[in-house]
Amino acid sequence: MSDTATVLVVDDTPANVGVLLEALGDAGHEVLVAESGQSALAQLQHATPDLILLDVMMPGLDGFETCRRLKQNAKWRSIPVLFMTALDEPAQKVRAFDEGAVDYIVKPFFEQEVLARVKTHLELLSLRRNLEDELALRIDAENQLAKSLDRAVIITDARGMVVFTTRLAESLLHRHCDDYQTAGELPASLRRPDSGLTLRRFTESGRDDLSFFVLEEKAPSPNPSALLALGLTSREAEVLWWIAQGKSNPDIATILGAGVRTIHKHVENIFRKLGCETRAAAAVTAQEALRPGGIATN
Repeated sequence: MSDTATVLVVDDTPANVGVLLEALGDAGHEVLVAESGQSALAQLQHATPDLILLDVMMPGLDGFETCRRLKQNAKWRSIPVLFMTALDEPAQKVRAFDEGAVDYIVKPFFEQEVLARVKTHLELLSLRRNLEDELALRIDAENQLAKSLDRAVIITDARGMVVFTTRLAESLLHRHCDDYQTAGELPASLRRPDSGLTLRRFTESGRDDLSFFVLEEKAPSPNPSALLALGLTSREAEVLWWIAQGKSNPDIATILGAGVRTIHKHVENIFRKLGCETRAAAAVTAQEALRPGGIATN
């Protein structure tokens, strides 16, 4: 996260709002304002701030109830909330933390104290997000390793539903079968004579609860491994491959069995390594590497 952020100020006292607008604005932050708890919850439907400064004593929904409601929503739960209160009673402070606040500021507040607390909690938020991204990448790498068989293997259950695919099989199915649905049945297009894939079934005597299949391309085409020559990891090469096929990040997340946020992180790394700023530029670089005689020679 950069040094600047979006801060939502929820307070029904214009004088307080004016002071905070000026102080936070001078510090480079974008400031959103809500005059009530109901207004704050409505604003969150359209914009997600990085941090919320929330007054306790307000008509209608007070700060405690407003905080409780926003923490019930998974989309807003991770937003740091700092209570602003004229109450200095221990019980009120404890309740603030019980409702999900990370800190509180006692009124009348000092501008420098507000800015210092905001800065601290934005830094903590940035660290937490970085740790979450790192953890997601590690989990994705472990999942990738667990499915890193170099054969295109599919296993179906007694109903014919796909229960396991290696990464290569998943890639081939998405590439050649428009009717393939992840975790569904084997696509009907596999049985057509013009299918680009050959499907071989292996059985075990006396066992019919699982079926084991191996896929092979009839005419092998360039694959993500050709993009490794660009200095990418194997997972980044897969992501770039699907970018070159015109897939969105949510589509790629579904195809690769990863989280959308993890794919976003891979795309950031790909752009950095390739020196690209747009998906179109990255796709052109991938297509150049994949064409016959391109920079990749797999």
